[in-house]
Amino acid sequence: MNLPVILIVVGAVMAFAVLAILLGGPSEGKAKSRRLAMVKDRHAASTEAVVAAQMRKTIQSAGRSGDSSLISLLPRRDELEKRIRRTGKGWTLTQYMFASMGLFVIATGAMLIVRAPFPMAALVGLLVGLGLPYMVVGMAIRKRVTQFNARFPDAIDLLVRGLRSGLPVTETFQVVSQELPGPVGEEFKGVVERIRIGNTMEAALQESAEMLGTPEFQFFCITIQIQRETGGNLAETLANLSDVLRKRAQMKLKIRAMSSEAKASAYIVGALPFFVFGVVWTVNPSYLAGFFVEQRLIVAGIGGLIWMSIGAGIMAKMVNFEI
Repeated sequence: MNLPVILIVVGAVMAFAVLAILLGGPSEGKAKSRRLAMVKDRHAASTEAVVAAQMRKTIQSAGRSGDSSLISLLPRRDELEKRIRRTGKGWTLTQYMFASMGLFVIATGAMLIVRAPFPMAALVGLLVGLGLPYMVVGMAIRKRVTQFNARFPDAIDLLVRGLRSGLPVTETFQVVSQELPGPVGEEFKGVVERIRIGNTMEAALQESAEMLGTPEFQFFCITIQIQRETGGNLAETLANLSDVLRKRAQMKLKIRAMSSEAKASAYIVGALPFFVFGVVWTVNPSYLAGFFVEQRLIVAGIGGLIWMSIGAGIMAKMVNFEI
């Protein structure tokens, strides 16, 4: 067994050990805070504090939408478990860790097979091992949230019809969970189950809102909480909310169509340097080998990556619009 293979195996074992230490046990402080918050919500005398907290979380979630993805990649157990649960799949954190390790070993070994320098192979393996599972989970979350938002106005219309026919709110939730398939039915089924085991409606809705992380469901929760506090015609309020959500979805589609050309240009400009580097490396590896050996070229390469990252971030901000 040659030295590069030994280094790959040792690196994989060390990475697994570090992840096991970092993710090995839940945070007692965070668990205690969650239990106290659940008890407080369950025994609250009024919903004013819940509504205020819901509004603050809605505003903060909009501010956090532009945070760097590098912060989201930190190996924190609670955050990773929450991201995996938001996919709606049966994946576990252990499977996520082993998938990352396997991709790291495969990518590094493939780069060494094509006679790439070990630093380059290790860097590519690290990027693939950390980035690909994160991207897959993110794509699954976005797909589920998109499916939820597409059917959520229909769920609200069904709630409105049930309320106008005289059914209580909890019964209309049950009807939605049975009639609508997919993420909408799953989330409302979870709300009904949490209410049955003794949680308040506000706490049950709040848990689903934190899991989904979408402004649409946040608006729905705020509407329910305000109506339960102040009274009024809930069916009419939800009908107006359904109309607003449909118009919001139409506006998003218009913005996506108008910005599609700019996004395509940004993707091409951002991927072109890496594509050219890969083509030149395939044709003449010795021409670019100095970027992994000579100190000045290494510094220049790192500086170029930093500036390209800054440019990609600026282009991403320019082509992304939030309403």
